[in-house]
Amino acid sequence: MNDFRYSYGLKRHILIIDDEEINREILGNMLKNDYEISFADNGAMAYEMLKDHSLKISLILLDLLMPVMDGFEFLEKIKDDESLNAVPVIVMTSEKPAEVRSIKLGADDFIAKPYDSPEVILARCERIIQLYEDKSIITSTEKDHLTGLYTLEFFNEYIRQIDSLDIGKSYDALVLNIEHFHMVNEMFGRKAGDDVLKMLSDLLSDTFKDSFSIGCRPAADYFYFYLDHNDGYDKIVNSVQERLAGFSHIPKIHLRAGVYFDADKSLTPDCRFDHAKFACDRIRGDYSSQVSVYSKESYDADLYHEHLINDIDDAIANKDLTVFYQPKYFIQSDKPVLKSAEALIRWKHPEFGMISPGEFIPLFESNGLIQKLDHYVWEETAKQIKTWKERFGYSVPVSVNVSRIDIYDPELESRLTGLLKEYDLKPSELMLEITESAYSDDAKGLTDVVERLRKIGFKIEMDDFGSGYSSLNMITTLPIDALKMDMKFIRNMNRDEKSLKLVELVLEIAGFLEVPTIAEGVEDADQIEALKKMGCDIVQGYYFSKPVPPNDFEEFIKKELNKH
Repeated sequence: MNDFRYSYGLKRHILIIDDEEINREILGNMLKNDYEISFADNGAMAYEMLKDHSLKISLILLDLLMPVMDGFEFLEKIKDDESLNAVPVIVMTSEKPAEVRSIKLGADDFIAKPYDSPEVILARCERIIQLYEDKSIITSTEKDHLTGLYTLEFFNEYIRQIDSLDIGKSYDALVLNIEHFHMVNEMFGRKAGDDVLKMLSDLLSDTFKDSFSIGCRPAADYFYFYLDHNDGYDKIVNSVQERLAGFSHIPKIHLRAGVYFDADKSLTPDCRFDHAKFACDRIRGDYSSQVSVYSKESYDADLYHEHLINDIDDAIANKDLTVFYQPKYFIQSDKPVLKSAEALIRWKHPEFGMISPGEFIPLFESNGLIQKLDHYVWEETAKQIKTWKERFGYSVPVSVNVSRIDIYDPELESRLTGLLKEYDLKPSELMLEITESAYSDDAKGLTDVVERLRKIGFKIEMDDFGSGYSSLNMITTLPIDALKMDMKFIRNMNRDEKSLKLVELVLEIAGFLEVPTIAEGVEDADQIEALKKMGCDIVQGYYFSKPVPPNDFEEFIKKELNKH
């Protein structure tokens, strides 16, 4: 036999069960050179030996007619015991009717009495052992040992076989996951976690037992099911979760599921379940939802976002990200005066073209990459301010955005002061914009940071004022140097009385705090006139200019110099 155990001198073990000593000796002599041999003279004795050494025994040679417990009783006894019936049995008999009964009880082959030549018996033993070892290897890789569900490789193969039948039915790809399952292992131990996985597998198998379904545990706490189309997954998942809570001593286990309805059979099984898993993972951490349905639109959107996330480093390195500048004008004079500018990022992607900041900024704010973007803008802006100073002998202060994640960065102050030193700037030339909502989230913590920055000399603008939830009491204690009104108020002020009143209120608050007000989104002369009458100090918007590249912004500097 071409087997690793023979290569290393290891022998399989055969148990011979026969009440006649002469038969035991004959078979023993035939097999002893190739196998380890044990003997039993009745079924009861063999049964006890098998219980103690089932993993060690590779084959049983069984006589049928014996005292105490005959061969039929022995087969009957091991038939329903999974730990024992995995050992193959060759029955030794000369009676054809006995063969039929033996097969029904689980026998695998027969050796006729009187015995054939030793070569024939050795060949039959070798063949049966090899068949069962191959089957055992397949079985061990086919099923997940913990849950009894299919392993991923076999699961996908069975789906391919179902597809090949082409019976015209619709099937759904369903993915389930236990939210924060690692915490179950951490808090209650791995044994408890395994118990939960086994219970969930049993509950899901029971739930889908009345219709076609096959299940798989591809990894950890994910479960895949390919099953008849169903419209009631919300109820199903909720019911399974309630039953799981009843069986388990672990409270508040939360299930989430993703379903790909009527899964496209032209896709590979892996791809179908990637879609369902995508839907499942979209509601990770959302305890208000349990089932998410895959759609191509949401998938394409998320794929697009993943592209942007992966491309940010290349965009910075290749200068695909460009800082534009929008001028801010002081309007409380005979003619508007260029006061400063705001730095605004633009992205010309090599594949997708111009990408709106409204697409990538919220994305990067949600995953923390906004800090990388901010640092790039600060650097480019500081460099540009220095360039203009050297070229025109004129300083244009520029405000840059400081995100929430930046505020609590312990390196914030050293990074900003490092830029001032590197580009020979004054703190007042690099102004910092912080949104009102950031103040509302943690007024005390943010106030401490802002006070330190103001002591250095930085000017702080509160951006989008009026869009957050600041209390009047909090506003009086905030260290700021300017209030910047939310542009929605400006857009509607000449056609909506409420918006006009809100603009007036913001201006009154700014007057009380003795700080200037900046209005953004100003688009026409009527708005300029109204804001000027109400006492607004500074405006920016399309009335003067949209955000423009650095070279175009230089025209505003030249015009300002010509006035003087």
